[in-house]
Amino acid sequence: MAEVAEQAPVIVDAEFPDPLGFLFEPHRYKIGYGGRGGAKSWGFARALLTLGTQRELRILCAREIQESIAQSVHELLEQQIGALGLEGFYSVQQTLIRGVNATEFSFAGLKHNVSKIKSLEGCDIVWVEEAQTVSKHSWETLIPTIRKENSEIWVSFNPDLQDDDTYRRFVVNPPPGAHVVKIGYRDNPWFPAVLQAEMEHLKATDPDAYNHVWEGCCVSVLAGAIYANELRQADKEGRITRVPYDRTRPVDCIWDLGFGDLCAIWFVQSFPFEYRLIDYMEDSGKTIHWYLEQMQGRGYVYGTDWLPWDLGLHAKQMGTGKSVEELMRLAGRKVQITPKLLVADGINAARTVFPQCWFDQERCADGIHALRHYRFGEHEKLAVPTRQPLHDWASHGADAFRYFGVNAKPPKKAAAKRDRGYAGGSWMG
Repeated sequence: MAEVAEQAPVIVDAEFPDPLGFLFEPHRYKIGYGGRGGAKSWGFARALLTLGTQRELRILCAREIQESIAQSVHELLEQQIGALGLEGFYSVQQTLIRGVNATEFSFAGLKHNVSKIKSLEGCDIVWVEEAQTVSKHSWETLIPTIRKENSEIWVSFNPDLQDDDTYRRFVVNPPPGAHVVKIGYRDNPWFPAVLQAEMEHLKATDPDAYNHVWEGCCVSVLAGAIYANELRQADKEGRITRVPYDRTRPVDCIWDLGFGDLCAIWFVQSFPFEYRLIDYMEDSGKTIHWYLEQMQGRGYVYGTDWLPWDLGLHAKQMGTGKSVEELMRLAGRKVQITPKLLVADGINAARTVFPQCWFDQERCADGIHALRHYRFGEHEKLAVPTRQPLHDWASHGADAFRYFGVNAKPPKKAAAKRDRGYAGGSWMG
C-alpha cells in the first residue's frame, strides 16, 4: 500500500511475492534473478509504478537491445497501470509514461546508445530487464552515469551462462550496496496452472533444461551454441587471457558491416602458428569515417581491412554515392573483399582456425560474449532446430569472426622468415 501526499493522494493496492519486498528498501543495486514463472518482471513493474506515485521519480527502463518501443517494457507497464487502477495517475504516451506528479518513465537500449545514456545523469532509478545479455561495455558505460544522490540500479534476468558479465558482476561478485534475491515459480502465489503443466512436463522429460528454464541455473553451453566446443577448449587451454599488442606486426581488421544494423570489427595479428585477436569494436548507425577515426585512436599500425563480399563492393554510404570500399581506399586503407562462401562453410573455416586463436579477455570481451551466444535457430512453425544461425545481437560479431576464418591462411613455417621478423604485407593476403 502506498499513499502520495499533497498533489493527488493515491492509494495503491498492490500484491507482491514476498521475496520482492526488498524493492521498497533503499539499496544501490536491486538484483532479482532466477527461473521462469517467478513474476520478476511483473513485480519490478508494479514496484516502480507504486514508488512513482509516492514522489517524483525519473525512471529509465533499459535493455541491451531495443530497436523499437515494442521491444521495451512499455506494454508491461501499461498493463500494470490498468491492473493497479492507476489510469488517472499515469498518462501512457507512445514513447513515455508520465505521472501527474511529474514522475516519468523513459525507454532505451543500452548497446550503441552511449550518447543518450550519458544524458541521463539525473535518473533516480534505472531498471535493466532481460539483463542476462547486457555486455561488459554497456555496464561500464551505464553504472558510472547513474550517479544522482540515492540513485538505484534495478536488474532482473534469467541466467544463461556463468561467464556472462551480468551474472559474474551481480551474482558471483556482487558490488557493495547490492541486495541480490533469487526468485522462482515457487515464490509466485499466482503461478498459473498452464505453466505448472509445462514445468512438470519439462522436469520429467529434460531435467537439465528444467534446471535452466525453471530453476534459474546457469548452463555451461547454450542450446544450439555453434562454437561451444571451440570456446570450451579455449577456456581450458587459457587462450582467453591478456594478449598484448605487438608493435612490430600490422593489425588486420575483419568487418561485418551494418548501418541500420550493427557493425562489428575484429582486430587480429598473425604470428607463427597462432592468431592473436587483440581488440574488438562494434556500434550502429555510424559512418565509415567515424569507425576509421575510432580505429586510428587506438594507436595500431594497420594492415588490411577485410570487408564482407556482399557489402564491400556494392553498399553506398548514405549521401556520398560511393561504396564503402571506395571510401576506405580514399582514406588510405588497404582493402580486400572476403570471398563469397556458404555460411556453413564459413563456420567450418572459423572452427578450423579456432585452436590457433588467442583472445584478449578485456578488449575482446563483447566479441567473446557474442561468440558464446551465437547459436542455431529454430523453425518458426515446427519449433525444431535448424542449421541456420539465429540472426540476433550476437550474430554480427560472430559473422565478422566467420569472415576471419574464411580469409585466414596458415602462417608460413619457414624458420628463416620467422627469424627475420615480419617483413610487411598482410597475413591474410
